[in-house]
Amino acid sequence: MKSLYYFSPTKLKFVEAKNILPIVISLFIIFTLIFSGTLFGIYYVFNPESQVYILKSRNNTLKKELILLRERYTEFSNELKKLADKNNELRLAVNLEPITLEDRNIGIGGSIFEFMQPSNANEFSVFVSMIKEDVENITTKLNFEQENYAVIKRKLEQNQKLFDALPAIKPIEAAYSDDFGMRIHPILKIPKMHYGLDFVANIGTPVYAPGGGKVIFAGSKPGLGRTVEIDHGFGYKTVFGHLSEFNVTTEQNIKRGYLIAKSGNSGGYSTGPHLHYEVRHNGIALNPQNFIFDDINIFKNSELQKNPI
Repeated sequence: MKSLYYFSPTKLKFVEAKNILPIVISLFIIFTLIFSGTLFGIYYVFNPESQVYILKSRNNTLKKELILLRERYTEFSNELKKLADKNNELRLAVNLEPITLEDRNIGIGGSIFEFMQPSNANEFSVFVSMIKEDVENITTKLNFEQENYAVIKRKLEQNQKLFDALPAIKPIEAAYSDDFGMRIHPILKIPKMHYGLDFVANIGTPVYAPGGGKVIFAGSKPGLGRTVEIDHGFGYKTVFGHLSEFNVTTEQNIKRGYLIAKSGNSGGYSTGPHLHYEVRHNGIALNPQNFIFDDINIFKNSELQKNPI
């Protein structure tokens, strides 16, 4: 091999190039790699079979993700059904009618989630539309149950107010006398409706509010003498007659168990010391005994006046 020379600027003369073969080989290898990489890149881009392979790989990954999505969708649907069943139990607990399956599905399609393996763009588009529709359906069902729960919550709160207001205890610690219903009037001696319940009690026996409410009357009435009337809301009102003294004033808000008056013998139709007690709902007289829990004696609580319930 002939010797190769190159001009050296430092020596200002031509110098023989030594060990040139390793350099040439290295350059050849580098240029070969660059050329091969470029050629492979062109093949990778323009070769349809390589693109198919990539698409197949991506498709397999997508199928796995769709299978996982279907499993999660099924789990979510089952949990939503449990929520609907629990909401129906809560509706019964708060005295609401349960929602039937037909009512729950009005305007809501059933589950149409069916797993398929799209083989072309059209089938894939159809499958995506199915998923979208199912997501919309289950979102609608979830919103329905959320609204249903809100109704239950409002009813529960209303029930709590109702339970606090209902005339549910004996207003006085005394024995029953005349019952609610038709009777021979003790003074007039003719059949006459008795719209309340009488308790035999000495003058000055404490009379308690049977439920929370507002005092709407505290004064005298013909026949009943000194009378207190309480509006409990929800259409309920109680009347206490023949009292000897008041412990409340009109417009006063009271709770169940609050001392409102003391029994007496006032009024023209009183035949002796007793309490006349009425319960009315929307103006209609009801049997007060139906609102009294005789098995519960709240009068044993010496703190009743201090802590009305």
